[in-house]
Amino acid sequence: MIMKACIFDLDGVIVDTAKYHFLAWKKLADQLGVNFTYADNERLKGVSRMESLETILKSGNITLGEQEKEELAAKKNNWFVEYLDNMSANETLPGVVSFLDDLDNNRIWKAIGSASKNAVLALRKIGLEDRFDLIIDGTMVSRAKPDPEVFLKAATGLGLAPGQCLVFEDAHAGIQAAHNGKMKCVGVGNPDILGEADVVIDSFSNINWKTILKLLNTR
Repeated sequence: MIMKACIFDLDGVIVDTAKYHFLAWKKLADQLGVNFTYADNERLKGVSRMESLETILKSGNITLGEQEKEELAAKKNNWFVEYLDNMSANETLPGVVSFLDDLDNNRIWKAIGSASKNAVLALRKIGLEDRFDLIIDGTMVSRAKPDPEVFLKAATGLGLAPGQCLVFEDAHAGIQAAHNGKMKCVGVGNPDILGEADVVIDSFSNINWKTILKLLNTR
């Protein structure tokens, strides 16, 4: 089946907002008396806000009611949004803009498929909001990765079959979600972590659409 679209996760693929998530979750964890490290933050990649909170609460053996959890999640998000205010186009990951340009030249559709509820804000901050034909984020889905809902909604929104879409992900749960949705996936980052992807690139630097297709076809 001919690939006609690319669906990108946002955090860690288009822009590095992981550090802001870490700072916000760390601040919340400290208030709860829970130890939270960079390694813990890595495990939350691609995971919804409420599931991330549940993970932190579980590690601290903390049981709370639904309203309390909603309040904590909102508090974390407010801190995260404050951190995003300092973000600029300089934080777009290497090679991303050139790769998007090359997709345009090859008439390939481009979509965002992210669990983040702040995807539009982040894209606006780095000046890339208008570069995507469709943005599906955490405000539009009810099931978190590895459920494929966010990617399937993107495919449907573009009017394409799942097999015509190629996903770019930096998280294990995201790769699983792509495969659960019957889509091929390019891992962006460490091959030791992203080994389940169909192919892995360390970044978009010196990468174009022809290179991606060649990598997929030689797998």
